[in-house]
Amino acid sequence: MTTLLAIDTATEACSVALLHAGKMFSRYAVIPRLHAQQVLPMVRELLGESGIELKQIEAIAFGRGPGAFTGLRIAVGVVQGLAFALDKPVLPVSNLAAIARRAWRDQGADQVAVAIDARMDEVYWGCYRLENGQAQLQGLEQLCAPEQAELPRIASGDWLAAGTGWQAYAGRISVAVSGQASESLPHAEDILMLALHDWQHGRAVPAEQALPVYLRDQVATPKQTA
Repeated sequence: MTTLLAIDTATEACSVALLHAGKMFSRYAVIPRLHAQQVLPMVRELLGESGIELKQIEAIAFGRGPGAFTGLRIAVGVVQGLAFALDKPVLPVSNLAAIARRAWRDQGADQVAVAIDARMDEVYWGCYRLENGQAQLQGLEQLCAPEQAELPRIASGDWLAAGTGWQAYAGRISVAVSGQASESLPHAEDILMLALHDWQHGRAVPAEQALPVYLRDQVATPKQTA
């Protein structure tokens, strides 16, 4: 009986999900700048709803990015704190993959081109093929200008657009898509299900490896020296 917890604060959305006894419990809210205050209360709500204690969790999954710098730091801080305290492993999951899986879950899309608004006139970009709910990356995840986003060289068939980058840079991403996903933000439920696959295949890592993936080399502008 697998019991996993998932946490995501990488974008404007804050969400947590818990899998226990084959049942999914979750909380989701779009609350920019309130993630740090709300994420642990959300976890406590799920524990109360499911009737289990924190120590029963076998591993903790999280959205490892790419995403907002502050949001990723919050997720990593919370996950490392819990994982070290409980002596449990962690399961890092791509936020781009989570958005692709949400599009599959909501709309049945089997090929999804994901663009997250990365600010600074750039997008976080990744293309995924979905098979049985598992997001298989086609090519590389990357940070690029909207005009530089492109499908994999061997791409064929219909692709669905997903993520905030498509709205933020409307008309500048020239990739041909069949439509737009109804939701543009990641959800911990999808992070949890992607993590479950990794857990079943022995891919959990120690708590100290709960690290963010920014894709941007410089997450802050260094001070100029005289």
